Amino acid sequence: MRPLLYRNECVAEHSPITTDIMGVSPAEARRAALYLTLHQVPDGKVVSYGQLAELAGLGRAARFVGRTLSQLPDGSALPWHRVLGAGGRISLAAGTVSGEEQRARLRAEGVTIRNNRVDMQRHGWRPTEHNG
Repeated sequence: MRPLLYRNECVAEHSPITTDIMGVSPAEARRAALYLTLHQVPDGKVVSYGQLAELAGLGRAARFVGRTLSQLPDGSALPWHRVLGAGGRISLAAGTVSGEEQRARLRAEGVTIRNNRVDMQRHGWRPTEHNG
């Protein structure tokens, strides 16, 4: 019989859980959920850090999303450039290598940038409209 899991404790053993049933740590599971969700954002669409966290089932974890994406290895295939600050604000500074790369990638996908912002009404990803 499997132990009952409740609030990050293994009730049968009364010890903290370090891995889930699949042998993955909670931190790895959170990153995997984030990466799987981000991978679904289509070309020409953007999401905010907070929206991505919510869609990935991470709740109000916008800072976690930002920190995790900042640690992606160079050459990652994930579309990190499609993740923006609240209200469509580009959070990477203009004039930096990563900031300029993000702007170039977004423009190449047809995303319009004005005053360091992207129009979320026009370019925002709404998964129910794009699950085709």
